[in-house]
Amino acid sequence: MRIGLYPGTFDPVTLGHIDIIQRAMVLVDRLVIGVAINRDKGPLFSLEERVAMLETACVDVMVKTGGEILVHPFENLLIDCARDVGAGVIIRGLRAVTDFEYEFQMVGMNRALDSTVETVFLMADAQRQAIASKLVKEIARLGGDVSKFVSSDVKVRLDQKFG
Repeated sequence: MRIGLYPGTFDPVTLGHIDIIQRAMVLVDRLVIGVAINRDKGPLFSLEERVAMLETACVDVMVKTGGEILVHPFENLLIDCARDVGAGVIIRGLRAVTDFEYEFQMVGMNRALDSTVETVFLMADAQRQAIASKLVKEIARLGGDVSKFVSSDVKVRLDQKFG
């Protein structure tokens, strides 16, 4: 069984994330979505909320692809999380050149820690390249419409957070 790990903070999960998840399902039989606890980032949504949003968002993807998706919170090293879930590949989404520069460094470090785990980069769909969770939160906070960037479930949750 080909197991992939798609890690992130997912604060909140966006349509860009869902695009990467859908395309990753072509490459693996089981996709584990690693939800980073990462207290340093100070997420808007709690870990439980982020997990719930992802689980809801992935139902349709599993139906469409017939694959298995698990949502797995983690707080350890990414490479250790990959080992914990049996992943042979780490899936990373790229939007721009600046993403690649950061990810390139991460691949080197992860390879030094465990050369048996590969990293695969998937470019975000052209229509989704500008979507970033940070920007979505800012738009929502300022009363803008985020319905083009997130699912209706996530939009409701953002509206609840920001009134």
